[in-house]
Amino acid sequence: MPWREHLDGEQMKSQAKGLHYISSSGSISFSMSKHTLTGNIKRHRAFHSKVLGNRRDVLVYLPPGYRRFSRRDYPVLYLHDGQNVFDAATSFAGVEWGVDETAQRLIHRKLIEPLIIVAVANIGEERIHEYAPTPGVIEPKDHPRKRSRGLAPLYGQFLIEELKPFIDKNYRTKREAEFTGLGGSSLGGLATLAMGIFYSEVFRRLIVMSPSIWWDDYAIFRLVGILGEKPPLKIWLDTGTDEPGWELTRDLRDYLVDKGWQLGVDLSYLEVEGADHSEAAWATRVEPALRFLFPAAKSISSADTPFLSEAKNLGSFLWP
Repeated sequence: MPWREHLDGEQMKSQAKGLHYISSSGSISFSMSKHTLTGNIKRHRAFHSKVLGNRRDVLVYLPPGYRRFSRRDYPVLYLHDGQNVFDAATSFAGVEWGVDETAQRLIHRKLIEPLIIVAVANIGEERIHEYAPTPGVIEPKDHPRKRSRGLAPLYGQFLIEELKPFIDKNYRTKREAEFTGLGGSSLGGLATLAMGIFYSEVFRRLIVMSPSIWWDDYAIFRLVGILGEKPPLKIWLDTGTDEPGWELTRDLRDYLVDKGWQLGVDLSYLEVEGADHSEAAWATRVEPALRFLFPAAKSISSADTPFLSEAKNLGSFLWP
């Protein structure tokens, strides 16, 4: 099936210089770019997880006006594949999402509420295990077949029991679920939706970009299907029409609507005509995703210009 071509990037790692950077877009490369961090960003190197038994770098973006000893607290967005979130020097092929630059601009323009953004790095070959919600077959053509260990529930436990308490202790956060978001792309997008369903008492705002719906014979449909009462999740869901199997994302949208989500209320769905499965494509969708999930108080008014009218400058959008 055509969507299998994305799988290579989910499981491969590079050996050059001992660095283990995995792209979420489908292939492997090394960046020689200069650092492009913007704003007030704190780095926590080799953050240890007892749950997973490993270490990873964590970067924390603090919004303009953040003061440690002020009384103001901020919502928090946790993003997977943290190498690609802020910095071209660590991102796949030197292409970052530019979340720091986008957040700075939108906050200064008062188009989103100020928020803290936590970029959680993947650790190479473990990515396909930690982001997989079920222990599916990694590559059906391999003999013997290799299976993911399906560690997304454990990875979620790491986020909830180890990383989030650390962030809440060291930064001025709004700790409640209604102010806490989670996001990712490709297998990271799939993990985001699955963990949102598993842990809706912790994460309520989800960025689900180009999710790997094909994983484990479409396991995400089974997971959504067993939902009883709809959890109080606000979901951004998107895809590009140059992604193999992109129509599955439209099917997922319809399934979520059947389960009670309302388009334009707690579900925003976007198809970008001609967009592929890449960091560059996802970077263009950061702004509308942030504006949907973290709107500034005044931008909720119907008198304001809808954020999607501006987002259309990023490409041609299909609204089936």
